Amino acid sequence: MANTGWNEFEIGAMLRSFEGPSNDIVTTLQEDRNYSKSNSFTASVADWRIQKPVFNKDYCIDCQFCWVYCPDISIISRDEKMIGVDMDHCKGCGICVEVCPTNPKSLLMFPEQADEETEIANWPQKESKEK
Repeated sequence: MANTGWNEFEIGAMLRSFEGPSNDIVTTLQEDRNYSKSNSFTASVADWRIQKPVFNKDYCIDCQFCWVYCPDISIISRDEKMIGVDMDHCKGCGICVEVCPTNPKSLLMFPEQADEETEIANWPQKESKEK
């Protein structure tokens, strides 16, 4: 696999996130995990991104959906609390925003050049439901 280019994989090929057993991966810190060469944690993919997720901790309920579903393990979580996004490894796919259940969402996508403090100051308000 070390010499296989991305365009050489067969359709449906499975790329493992970790080398060897990963039985205790949930309690292992990101920086201590044995990532495989096919995982973006070993290389920055930030230059692919045209949109980035911005995290507003005021709306987060720490459900960990973003952490579970992030394909590049870019969500930083400590003690079951979301603390931010690893922008070196986030490619801007937006899955974290799609799975966020809060109203308004605690993660939203913005253009790469957007100022995070400005976007958080202008965050959407809670939507009221019609009865």
